Amino acid sequence: MGVAKETRARAEERLAHDREAADRLPGLLAEVAAAEDALDAARDGGAPAEELHELGVALDTLLTEAMRSAYAHERVLVGPKGYMDRIQRRKRLAHPRVKQATGVAERLLTARETHRLHGIQGVPRPVA
Repeated sequence: MGVAKETRARAEERLAHDREAADRLPGLLAEVAAAEDALDAARDGGAPAEELHELGVALDTLLTEAMRSAYAHERVLVGPKGYMDRIQRRKRLAHPRVKQATGVAERLLTARETHRLHGIQGVPRPVA
């Protein structure tokens, strides 16, 4: 197999993997919304710090998965040439549908980073 065919086969393999990840995006967004509601309800209900920490870590995990899935969706919209040719990738990133997908992914990235900075409750260390 030549180098070009090998590269094309690798790109198709990566595209198939990204399609699987991108297909999970709507479900992950629903899970993120549910986890945010659970964390807000626990905060409003005066839950203990350990429970708030667990809910915060769970939300962080879901935000990370959703962000990765959103970036996979962006790569799927770019297409297989985007894996092989950076110029084709840059051209495809300018399309409105791809820009919209990029916006979703970047909003999820920002939400995750904000949550990591301010949303995960610290747990006091036990006294020895």
